[in-house]
Amino acid sequence: MMRWKAAAAFLATLLCAASSARAGIRFGFFSAGLNDGITDVAGVRVAHLTKIEGTTVRTGATVVLSGSDPWNQKVSAATEALNGNGEMTGTAWINEAGYLETPIVLTDTLDVGRADDGVISYMMQRYPQIGLKDDVPLPVVAECDDGALNDIRGRHVSASEIADLIGRAVPGQFARGSVGAGTGMIAFGFKAGIGSASRVLPKEAGGFSVGVLVNDNTGSAPRRLLRIDGVHVGEKLKDRYLPLHAMAPSATRSGRQSDGSIIVVIATDAPLDSRQLHAIARRAELGMGRVGLTSQASSGDLLLAFSTTYVYRRDADFNVLAPRAPILQNDRAINALYQATAEATEAAIYDALFSSKTMAGRDGLTVFGLPVEEVRTMLAPPAR
Repeated sequence: MMRWKAAAAFLATLLCAASSARAGIRFGFFSAGLNDGITDVAGVRVAHLTKIEGTTVRTGATVVLSGSDPWNQKVSAATEALNGNGEMTGTAWINEAGYLETPIVLTDTLDVGRADDGVISYMMQRYPQIGLKDDVPLPVVAECDDGALNDIRGRHVSASEIADLIGRAVPGQFARGSVGAGTGMIAFGFKAGIGSASRVLPKEAGGFSVGVLVNDNTGSAPRRLLRIDGVHVGEKLKDRYLPLHAMAPSATRSGRQSDGSIIVVIATDAPLDSRQLHAIARRAELGMGRVGLTSQASSGDLLLAFSTTYVYRRDADFNVLAPRAPILQNDRAINALYQATAEATEAAIYDALFSSKTMAGRDGLTVFGLPVEEVRTMLAPPAR
């Protein structure tokens, strides 16, 4: 078992190292952390379940944990819906109570219920007092529709796989791109998926870290809008590397059409309460805009932010309005966190694109990966 874990960690390191290069893009004012990912915030853990089977199964799940014991060490949190054609369960209670007390699971749209069941099974096994001495959990499960590449009606993610996945979440390096919940995702007509990035504030601004993980499925966003480090890459590539169908789609969707979706998870070690974290989530939307995302009328753009250092102990008196720790009130540090959040979100979306390779899936659809070498040339002077 230890040998398997070591091999898995090594593979994740290789995958992450390849993605962190991201064609040599370096932008913004703040440095990235060691992993250039959400796990640069101490305590945060990530795990992926990737399912690629035959020619039609292209799906999976990704778990993000705020720490090793989310039930007994609840962390302050807030959610934001930039546009609401999507689902993130558990948000009503997060915004009411101001904290997060369960794992966060990302998966495909039709497996939300199974993922919810898996979280509950995991929580009941690990915390046998749930439903007896303790109250009951309201899991956080966020979805994106991977039905273009994946046989989504097959509902290939099971509750037992989710329960097992939560137990495998670890800190440190993790894979990016077409893995986990990102396996079947598409953005700007290119293959996309899981991306992550981090920013570390200088000591004079508090030295805090911000990490972002995205599941980018903004496939219907017009390609011409795609910008990378300010360069209109999408306009230059608008008629090339377009998705190809080897056969007619098995079904044409009618009724309300989706404009794609993106899930954004933001972690920080700055001591922020729920109100402040809601402001942090809104700044992530600025990073989305820098890439060219405009949150179209039928998109599902959902965000969640949490702080690992503003903690509610389960055995404390239950009063969600009672202060649990000193909050950060330094405007200079707050403004730096806003900027770092926008930068890390922008970088995480780039990561999802640069880390994802060409994939073929359901109905013979082929979605091309971003042409990295070509984009690198576009970004290099004097081409800019």
